[in-house]
Amino acid sequence: MLTKLLSRATCAECRLCCVFDAYAIWETPVIIPELRKKIETILPHAEFISKGEESYIFRIRELDENELFNCPLLDPAKGCRLGTEKPFDCQIYPFQVTEIGNRQAIMLSTLCKAVAENPVNVLLDFLKEGIAETIFSYAEKYPDVIRPYDYRSPILLWKPETPKFF
Repeated sequence: MLTKLLSRATCAECRLCCVFDAYAIWETPVIIPELRKKIETILPHAEFISKGEESYIFRIRELDENELFNCPLLDPAKGCRLGTEKPFDCQIYPFQVTEIGNRQAIMLSTLCKAVAENPVNVLLDFLKEGIAETIFSYAEKYPDVIRPYDYRSPILLWKPETPKFF
């Protein structure tokens, strides 16, 4: 989904978005029911906890201060075990949908240096080509993907007040 901004090779080298520390556990991917069924066939011992009414996240034991949690879907040699069917959060990362007040917005995780190094106008143009509408539509259908606002992440685009996005 993001190949205009991020090459698959660059993404595969980094994999920072698949590893979480104690602070970033809240960023683990939200898994919808259909995807959970697929994950359970690939990883029969995976454990989940509910996140909201119709979605899940991986069960993660409490981490020590310097300990890391690798996404169970990450195959160190091949990348995501789900390929192109990965969770929506993963498909759009480093973009994330957040809510401030009662308005949704798309924020950018600056942890992904390859994308964050782009000029803001390039990122905005990319979002306005259709990805923003896809993100906001998905968040409407699956509100559990809406993240708390992270003050370190810049807001790139607010959801328009009207039903038509752009």
